[in-house]
Amino acid sequence: MSETLILKSLNGAVCTLTLNRPAALNSFTAAMHEALAAELDAVAADARVRCLLLTGAGRAFCAGQDLSDPLVSPEAGQPPKDLSVAIDRHYKPLVLRLRRMPVPVVVAVNGVAAGAGANLALCGDMVLAARSASFIQAFSKIGLVPDTGGTWMLPRLVGRARALALAFLGDKLPAEDAERYGLIWRCVDDEALMDMAQSLASRLARMPTKALVATRLAMDQAQLTALDGALDAEARLQRELGVAYDYQEGVAAFGAKRAPVFTDR
Repeated sequence: MSETLILKSLNGAVCTLTLNRPAALNSFTAAMHEALAAELDAVAADARVRCLLLTGAGRAFCAGQDLSDPLVSPEAGQPPKDLSVAIDRHYKPLVLRLRRMPVPVVVAVNGVAAGAGANLALCGDMVLAARSASFIQAFSKIGLVPDTGGTWMLPRLVGRARALALAFLGDKLPAEDAERYGLIWRCVDDEALMDMAQSLASRLARMPTKALVATRLAMDQAQLTALDGALDAEARLQRELGVAYDYQEGVAAFGAKRAPVFTDR
C-alpha cells in the first residue's frame, strides 16, 4: 500500500490536514507537495469548511525539504540541480495558497519546524506551538537563504535584527522564545496543543469567515502601502462587507442580544 502523505479529517466546519511522513520528520518530497496542494485546493472548494487546521504527525511538524529527493539532491558527475525549480513548482504556490485560503488557517506546531517547515508554519494566520517545539532557520547550514516566504515574513514578525540573527546563525529557537519574539501567537503545554488548536479553529469557524479573510488581506497589503492607501482599502472592504449577509446578521444579533449565526464564506 502506498503511504498516505496527507491525512485529512473533518470535525464540524474544521478541516484538519496532517503532514504524514513521520519517519522522515515530515520533510517535503515532490510527492508530498503534490498531495498537500491537492488537499488545500479541495479545502478551498469545500463550502462546508470554515477553518483549516494544519499540523504534523509524530515528533515533528516539518523538517523542511527532504534533501534526498531527486528534485534537489546533488548527483555525482551531474550538473548541480537548479533549486529555483523546486521553489517555482512547489514552495511558491504552497505559500500563496495558504496565504490566500478563503478560510482562516490555524497551525499547530507539534515538534521541530526547520527550514522550509519553519516558514511553512508561519504562513498560518494563528500559530500555536507545543512547549517542546522549536523553530530553526536551517538554511545557512547548507549555504542557502531562507525560502518559503522566510525573507518576507521573518523581518515583519520579529524585526530585522532578530530575523538576521535567526537566519545567519540557524540556532534552535524554543517555542517559548518564539512566542516572546512575536514569531507565533502562543506556546502551550504539549498535551494541550491539539485540544487548544481544535478549540481555536472551531471558534474561528463560528465567526464571520469572509470578514476574517478580508482582515488578513487588508493587513498584508497595508504593509506595502502608505496610510492613505490602507484607509482607502479599509473603506473598500467595509463597503463590500456592509452589504453581505454576515454584517446584517451580526447587527441583528447584537440588537436581539443573541449569538449570531454567520454563513458567508
